[in-house]
Parts: sequence; C-alpha cells; structure tokens
Amino acid sequence: MFLHLGGDYIVSIKDIIAIVDMEKSTISQDTRNFLKISDEEGFIIDVIENEMPKSFIITQEKHKSKIFLSPISTTTLYKRYELLTNSMKEKRMEEK
Repeated sequence: MFLHLGGDYIVSIKDIIAIVDMEKSTISQDTRNFLKISDEEGFIIDVIENEMPKSFIITQEKHKSKIFLSPISTTTLYKRYELLTNSMKEKRMEEK
C-alpha cells in the first residue's frame, strides 16, 4: 500500500518512519539543524515547489533515508495512513 504525499510522489507505508508537522517541529533548533544538514547531504525531496511545506515525512527504503517535504498536513496524511492500514488489517482478517 502506498501513501500519496502530494504532486507525483507516493511512498510505501512500510517505509515510513515518521510524519512530522513542519510548523510545530521547526520551533526546535535541533529540528531546524536536522533539516538543514539533511538538505545539504541531499536527503530532502521537495514534493511540490513554490508551496510552503506543512509536513515532512521521513522514510527509509533499503537502508537509504529520504525526507519528503509535503504541502499536505500531518492530519490528512495520518488519516490516509490509517485508512490504508485498516484496509490491510481487514484484508488479513478476511483471509483467515
């Protein structure tokens, strides 16, 4: 199952480590430093340019980390994530 992050970007839900609110988390200097270093090292992918990101999604696939800046709120992303995981659980229950 895949989560749509905005634009043409989707990620496998099994690769998601964290979905973080940009406004609330960047109050911390540590978070700002983390994002700055991640950008300098090429880990950041801006999902939609020319829009302020509302969230960032930390993923890891095959030992490679990526951070997606998304214009979609953490609330919306989490709701989508819940729908997908609940759908997967229901499917497993039906198979038993």
